Formats: sequence, C-alpha cells, structure tokens
Amino acid sequence: MARNTLEAWIPEEWDSKVIQRINQVSAVESLAARTPMSTDTRHVPRSAGMGVDVVDKGGTYGEDASSNDEVVLSVKKFGKVVRLAEEDVDDSVANVIATKMTDWGTSYAKILDNSCLAVTAAAGTGIPFTSLYYLLSQTDSNLGYTASSNITVAATAGNATYLEYSTALGNVEAGDYFDPSTTVAIAHPAFRKYLRGVLDTTNEPIFVQGLAGTPDTIFGVQIHWSLGARTSATATSAPTGRPIMAFVRTDMMLLGVRSGPESVVIDGRDGLSALTDESILKMRARRGWAYGHPAAASILVG
Repeated sequence: MARNTLEAWIPEEWDSKVIQRINQVSAVESLAARTPMSTDTRHVPRSAGMGVDVVDKGGTYGEDASSNDEVVLSVKKFGKVVRLAEEDVDDSVANVIATKMTDWGTSYAKILDNSCLAVTAAAGTGIPFTSLYYLLSQTDSNLGYTASSNITVAATAGNATYLEYSTALGNVEAGDYFDPSTTVAIAHPAFRKYLRGVLDTTNEPIFVQGLAGTPDTIFGVQIHWSLGARTSATATSAPTGRPIMAFVRTDMMLLGVRSGPESVVIDGRDGLSALTDESILKMRARRGWAYGHPAAASILVG
C-alpha cells in the first residue's frame, strides 16, 4: 500500500541564510513597507492629501475637496521544485538542500524586483503585478499624471549623462510627493561603471562610493543595487533589457506578505516516488505589490 506523507510547509527563520541572501539581492524585500495579508487581496487606502486655508477671525472654514481612493494588493505565488536523488542528499559532504534553497532565494529576489520595478507590460500571464515602470508609462487622469512624464530615457544606451541623471531625480523633487527622508535610488549594478565617469560642473563625481559600510549615493540619495532592475517584457530572474535607476519613496513601496519564503520536502520513499529514490524540494513565497502614487517616483532608463 502506498504511503502518503503530509509534510507541512516550513517558513524560513529571519536570520537564516536564505532570508539573508534575499535581503542582500532584493531591494524590494529589504526596503518596501511590508503589509501583512491574511487573504489573497488587500485594499490599502490612499490619501489625496489635504489643503489648508488662511481663516480670518470669525471666518468660515473651507471644506477640503480632495478625493481619496485606494490601491489593491493581489497575492501572487513565486515557486519552484527541484528533484534530489537520495544518494546526493545522503552521500554529499555539502548540504544539498540548504544550497538549493539559497540558490532559489537568489533567483526569487531577482524575479521579485524585476516584477515590481521593471516589467514593461501590463499585469497578466507571466506578469504578476503592475510594475513601477508600467505604472509610470500610463496616464492616470484621476491622479493628474501623464504617461511617461517621469521616465527619462538615456540618449546613448548604457551611458546616461549628468543632465539625464539630474532630470530623473528632478522629476521627483519637483512634485508634491517628494520626501527626502524616504527617497532612495534602486539601480542595476551596470550603472556603477558609467557613474564613476560622470562629473558635475565643478568636476566632482555625482556618484560617491560608500566605504566601511556606508551606502553608495548619487546627488546625496542612497543607492540600493538590484540585479532585477533591467527592463523585460515578462517577469524573469534573468532580465536582459536596459538597466534602470528608479528614484522611489520607500513608504510608497507596498509589499503584501501572505506567506514565505517557505519550503517543504516530499520524501522520496512515498508511494509516488518509491521507484525513483528521488525526493522533491518545493520552495515558494506569496507576495503582493503596488506603488502608492506615480508622481512619487521616477525612472532613468540607462
């Protein structure tokens, strides 16, 4: 009679190597405002701000007419399965399962950042979320935003100029949603090479490489590097499009957390796998994503 095991999903501890690797590689996981989710969708209120008037003595207070709305976080699952021969698990000096889980964590970090920041098409098959790039490429008349007004494309691919970097950051600084205390840059490491040669009008580099644990900066804004920050038509852990640098507010990056990263090992001695001596390692994380307001971000396509 076949034996069916009922192994449970085991969440990763927050000090595990997998989580540490994810936070090293994923800017979204390490920076975004985490929103716990107990269902597949969550509605997050979005304030349109509030005006203020000068009120004369004995005068009437004006009523604010700002229209509040909401953003919706919808959970999508990121996962993968790997088959492991029992001989490899039993005989190897290296911890095969731990190694595979760390490898998965690296790929998950890249596909999550790519999905949230750099996919160029609308959400659909193979595209879990409305990425920041797609959000900024669309007109939203309700929010007073015009398509691509906050996207700056370098005239020379891979070699943006001082003016183009300045314009990209200036698009955020000129808006009503600029907050220097929460603004960061998320960029693909390909920018490092070109940034080292860009000087301001006093021949000082705009890129300051951090030392002894201090962050890298551009125009005084902290830079966080992400291997997923390349454009792509669909979500992928190995994007090949043009690198992007996104200027964002961390409190506007909404990351819905439903579960994971977590894993389960399906024993190779169960009824389904008994003839192959193979165990199955499944890994997954369930996440939602939305960016709060298009005027609070800008992108430079390098």
